Amino acid sequence: MARQPTRPAGLLPDGGGYRAQVSPPSRPGNLPPAPLLRAALIVGCLLLLAAGAYLAVRLLAILAPVTIAVIVALLLAALIGPLTEYLKRRWLPRTLAAALAVLGLIVAVAGALFFAGQGIAAQQGSLRTQIGAGIVRLRQFLAHGPLRISDQQIDRFRTELLPTLRRALPSPLTGAASAVEVLGAIVLSIILLFFLLRDGPSMWCWLVRQLPLGDHHRIDLAGRAGWRSLSSYARGIVAIAATDAIGIGISLFALRVPLALSLTLLVFLFAFVPIVGAAVGGGLAALITLVTNGLGDAILVSIAVVVVLQAEGHLLQPVVMRRAVRLHPVVTLLAIGVGGVLAGVVGALIAVPLCAFVYHATGAYRAASEKKAGGGDGPGGPLPDS
Repeated sequence: MARQPTRPAGLLPDGGGYRAQVSPPSRPGNLPPAPLLRAALIVGCLLLLAAGAYLAVRLLAILAPVTIAVIVALLLAALIGPLTEYLKRRWLPRTLAAALAVLGLIVAVAGALFFAGQGIAAQQGSLRTQIGAGIVRLRQFLAHGPLRISDQQIDRFRTELLPTLRRALPSPLTGAASAVEVLGAIVLSIILLFFLLRDGPSMWCWLVRQLPLGDHHRIDLAGRAGWRSLSSYARGIVAIAATDAIGIGISLFALRVPLALSLTLLVFLFAFVPIVGAAVGGGLAALITLVTNGLGDAILVSIAVVVVLQAEGHLLQPVVMRRAVRLHPVVTLLAIGVGGVLAGVVGALIAVPLCAFVYHATGAYRAASEKKAGGGDGPGGPLPDS
């Protein structure tokens, strides 16, 4: 009987010969499962992103006057950009067209503030008397109305409130510094607005060219989509704010409420905060009407505010703003809240347009990336100079 050849240790038969036996790599016993490792990696990336976002927000908060000036200039450029383009089409040089657009905006704002101040100055004497009588009526209503608040409780509340208000008010030095910051931010916004209107397209093309070559086309599409959204939002919110102010202002003028023009301007400014702004401005107008004209007129103003808000919510917002923003009301409210916490009133004003810009820009970038991955158009041709 033939003797079988002995197989070398550590080798496996392979046809007419042998091959080395390779053991699979052993997994360390103390290594966590793969799903847990992936989850930890995702959480780590999210924490890094959150830390980066926090540092960016802190940096922007430190540079708050400059940041706010830049954002306000961008919003105003989106609003009056079509006017500049119209003037350019009338064969005006772009420098002159941008200067006229900025000058028109300054005249409009200064005129509104001037007429509002004139109304306050003209009615100052009678307004003081009406406010005093209104406070007396309010005390009587609180004492003899359904609330039954005694004079002692009212006096105690006033005594506790006055020190709090004094502490909340800035000192003269702090107020002067804040006024200088606000004035500087306004001047910076005006200068930036002029250059954005004059050189905005060429500045954008230069910025895109500084980025990696393969991303030029997608970033350009994303930026232009976000800018169109911002322009639509700016025009839409101005139309809605004007409608709210006119609707509530008609009731104020019809009831001969003192400072009707100033209150109308106040409602217009508050209405730039979506969803809640017009309600707050209308509530302040109704409160002042209560003090100056009495409960009956205040109820009529409140009814007018409710009617205007219903018209805005069911007619203007769906028609004017839905295409521009496309954000759920919950997202809008959260954006307003976060913006208000981070940057006060200005943050609440700019939060929603920034969210709209980011939403449309990321959507356009994602669509362009999917089209490129699917074999669509490539990076496209060179960017225009303007």
